[in-house]
Amino acid sequence: MAQAIVQVDAFTSAAFGGNPAGVCVLDQPRDPSWMQLVAREMNVAETAFLERRSDGDFNLRWFTPTVEVDLCGHATLASAHALWEDGATTSVLRFHTRSGMLAATRRGEWIDLDFPATPDEPIDAPRGLLESLGVRARYVGRSRFDFLVEVETEADVLVVHPDFRMLADVDARGAIVTSQSRTPGVDFVSRYFAPAFGIDEDPATGSTHCCLGPFWTARTGKREFVARQLSARGGELHVAVNGTRVRLSGQAVTVLRGELLA
Repeated sequence: MAQAIVQVDAFTSAAFGGNPAGVCVLDQPRDPSWMQLVAREMNVAETAFLERRSDGDFNLRWFTPTVEVDLCGHATLASAHALWEDGATTSVLRFHTRSGMLAATRRGEWIDLDFPATPDEPIDAPRGLLESLGVRARYVGRSRFDFLVEVETEADVLVVHPDFRMLADVDARGAIVTSQSRTPGVDFVSRYFAPAFGIDEDPATGSTHCCLGPFWTARTGKREFVARQLSARGGELHVAVNGTRVRLSGQAVTVLRGELLA
């Protein structure tokens, strides 16, 4: 029996920008090994798998081409977009995940995600981190998932060219590089690298902003930000920090519809 699947570009208002995600609303229960094979076949940063629950919510899992992950923002945004595009009528969608309950709320062309904050703690840079990124750091921290490296300027973020083999050996999901922005209307910029999880550079990453939001709140005193991810595809997010939660807002565009025959 064929299984429908779509590909959605998240954190962008235009096709072929932002971060592509596969979205698969399961017609029947599937084994995680099958999900991993599908994610490898899709070969995008994450593929989301949703299972409808009797209470109207959804179970949601995310897989990179190589591993299952605990938290993914762009594939959650893509999932909500796909569900509403396919006729979901409720304005709030709830997802049961490995990181607890997550919610998506429709707001015109924008989707708001309610995610847990993952603030960093300052650390001494571990051996190999800065060398693999090739940067001089103003600050180094670590969140639940990632290393966070602040550099001096937006230009410094743009020119980062990691040694991905070396970075894959650093003990974390990945590394965020960030700075304040000098672009009018943008508060901070970032890039994100996670070669150990099969993603050399992620184009537009929701979960990293669960760390970046609290970080820049502590730096600036602000609680609401416009953020830009400076990958080749680019991505724009609106971020609002509220205690232990972070609201991530973005847009999405469906670019592909198909069927899995295996």
